Amino acid sequence: MNDLQKKIYDRFARYVAVETTSDGNSQTVPTTSTQLGFGKMLAQEMKELGISNVEIDKNGFVFGEIPANVSTAPSIGFLAHMDTVEDYCGKNIRPVVHANYQGGDLVINEEKKMYLSPKSAPNLLECIGHDIVTADGNTLLGGDDKIGIAVIMTLAEHLLAHPEIKHGPVKISFTIDEETGTGVEYFDLERFAADFAYTIDGSVLGDIDCGNFNADKFVISIIGKNCHPGAAKNFMANPVRIASDIVSSWPEDKLPETTEGEEGFILFKDIEGGLDHVTLGGIIRHHDLPAFEQFKKDLEKLVEEKRAKYPNAQIQLEITPQYRNMREVLKQKPQAMQLLEQALKDEKINYRLTQARGGTDGARLSLKGMPTPNIFASYENPHGPYEWLSLQWSEKVFQVMLRILEDATKA
Repeated sequence: MNDLQKKIYDRFARYVAVETTSDGNSQTVPTTSTQLGFGKMLAQEMKELGISNVEIDKNGFVFGEIPANVSTAPSIGFLAHMDTVEDYCGKNIRPVVHANYQGGDLVINEEKKMYLSPKSAPNLLECIGHDIVTADGNTLLGGDDKIGIAVIMTLAEHLLAHPEIKHGPVKISFTIDEETGTGVEYFDLERFAADFAYTIDGSVLGDIDCGNFNADKFVISIIGKNCHPGAAKNFMANPVRIASDIVSSWPEDKLPETTEGEEGFILFKDIEGGLDHVTLGGIIRHHDLPAFEQFKKDLEKLVEEKRAKYPNAQIQLEITPQYRNMREVLKQKPQAMQLLEQALKDEKINYRLTQARGGTDGARLSLKGMPTPNIFASYENPHGPYEWLSLQWSEKVFQVMLRILEDATKA
């Protein structure tokens, strides 16, 4: 790895050593205290680098800025999230560098027979000669999104060391609870004060998320009518059976495992209870807003049909809004995307404008009024032990961000 890649990697290795798993069941902000501790560590590093106006606000968001050295450029923000997902172990992460990858199987953990190969991870074929980073097979890697933090910090260090690089105000924030989808609700847009921004939280080289799912979550509560099974005829209403009937009645071609691209789905994701009461939870996702609204109507109709089928049960559906597609906001305020696409062309990166099959902090921020597309962060296979990243791709992220700042002074 070259000097720039080593700087990024050394930061990344320090950051993933700090456990920051978020907790979707927590009622605190942030959802875990470890994020606060990590935020304090980042704030101290920012101060040592010379970043101005460093602050951790009451909700745990870390803010800082690099003042402009030209007067005509817009204020541009860069964000990455501090938490890692609770789906897999995020403690005691030990990154492993596989230098100068030459193809074939890449050993993650020989004892556990854990390998990456171009068959399971075809993007490895784009990384011949690269330095690949994985965990050791016992944890996730934390590239999502601590490689984003490492690149932003390295860019800030570079800008402060090279005042001859012209740029407008550069706003920096490290955010909480992206993985639970709750953190950005508390983000202080006025404190950040950027004209537009970029989250560094996408996947492989060239992936640019400029749209995302419309998203709601739902809970179906089923109160049954229990009795001895020997005397159950025409009396019992079994919530377990009713819940399974609801799940199996949803069309099979509108599930996560049967859809791709901009096709929507409903995911039934958790179920709790027994013969007295069952709670069935899930999420609704679609890129197209009219189709999304139709999904909700279809789910309501399905629940109504089950009420008629099981008159002895009480079945209630509650739908809670989550986020909406940022695509229209970015069209209405195009400067963020125009600068990003020009930077990608300048750096000769073949890129793809994707509609993320998920949500990003940037989507929520865009809908709050600050256009925030999502730039690739150089990792793949997040949320599990097969996560990996390319340090050469990480350098490309750095160059794209630097180019955005420079091009903005010429716009």
